[in-house]
Amino acid sequence: MDIRGLTDLQVNGYAGIDFNDAALTADALDHALAAMRAAGVTTCLPTLITAEEAVLTERLRALDRAVDASRLGPVMVPGFHLEGPFLNPAPGYAGCHPPAAMTRPDAAMLDRVTRDLRRPVLLLTLAPERDGAPALIAHARAKGMIVAMGHTAAGHAATDAAVSAGVTLSTHLGNALPQPQPKFLNPLMAQLAADGLSASFIADGIHIPPEVLKVMIRTKTPARSVLVTDATAAAAAPPGLYAFAGMTIEHTADGSVRMPNTATLAGSALTLDQAVRNVVAWGLADPAAALAMASANPHALLAPALAYHGIIWPPAIISSR
Repeated sequence: MDIRGLTDLQVNGYAGIDFNDAALTADALDHALAAMRAAGVTTCLPTLITAEEAVLTERLRALDRAVDASRLGPVMVPGFHLEGPFLNPAPGYAGCHPPAAMTRPDAAMLDRVTRDLRRPVLLLTLAPERDGAPALIAHARAKGMIVAMGHTAAGHAATDAAVSAGVTLSTHLGNALPQPQPKFLNPLMAQLAADGLSASFIADGIHIPPEVLKVMIRTKTPARSVLVTDATAAAAAPPGLYAFAGMTIEHTADGSVRMPNTATLAGSALTLDQAVRNVVAWGLADPAAALAMASANPHALLAPALAYHGIIWPPAIISSR
């Protein structure tokens, strides 16, 4: 019997809990995961964003310890998503990530940051136009990671080269792009045109207008579309100020999450079940296709990485505690 629920490949925090907190505890993680389960999520990749190497290492190890010691982590978290620090630091592309902490792709650094983890990094997001990216893509794939592109200025040639090197996913396509962009020759069009790329979308109506998401899903096709939340501690939590990777973010009354007093989005307050409902309500997919975008499709993307690491997922026993 298939007991798989929803799968979120990009979640930075939830229900008041920041997964990028080096002081994260097993109890705090369980609180967040229980809230995610209430929204139908049974698998997630807690996501860490750009930070200086020592800080990123500390945060990743704290997250790994919390998962291992928690009740729900072993049955909900097969591994992690590392979004940075190998991103494009230029204004607009960086988003809320700290540009000063971004660095050129470096396989040795990736190995140092991920060393001695109980659970692996299963998904790595990078900017493939940066010097050293092809070597890092090859290295990450050899270590069993799925490689995605995001926070990127890659044009058509660089995107095609990234796909040839083994990049298979666009992270939150349509976001982390400065304005204005050239009408046709821009990173969004390049990734939409790449048939070898699936794409993840934040379907909250804030990151991408519904009518634009309609075009993107039609272009990618539902089979190559994945719904993610990019959730922060503000998800499943009331409006207010929250911690995110050493920053303060604001969940406002309109549902957006931004750097205070700016227009810069800083993740979301979206829940994955609401993303599925939104896609159906907006007429972008029927219920079966919308559910697949948040379950079967992300699971299929992860399958090679899970197989490489010998991870049987979902686990045979789902905890009910």
